[in-house]
Amino acid sequence: MFNFSANHLTLLSRTEYRSCAVFMVLDHSTHRVYRLHDFTKAHAMEPGSYYCVSGKVNSADKLYLVIESVKPDAKHNRSSMVPVPADGAER
Repeated sequence: MFNFSANHLTLLSRTEYRSCAVFMVLDHSTHRVYRLHDFTKAHAMEPGSYYCVSGKVNSADKLYLVIESVKPDAKHNRSSMVPVPADGAER
């Protein structure tokens, strides 16, 4: 096992299974999508907010990103998620 951490993540979906909750999140910095496993089912994320996540990578037989902590991303607030018009015009 080794550590991982990521910032600037937003929630795409959450699926509840018997053994864990699985969060699909988008990293807005790298444009990668991650599947994060919460075996405690104790972590909460809401769409429309940015988060910092840290945890462990469990690579026994499959690659699992296991959440240890989730906190709001202080560097990226909700107002930065307002889409900018493609032509650059403001209202």
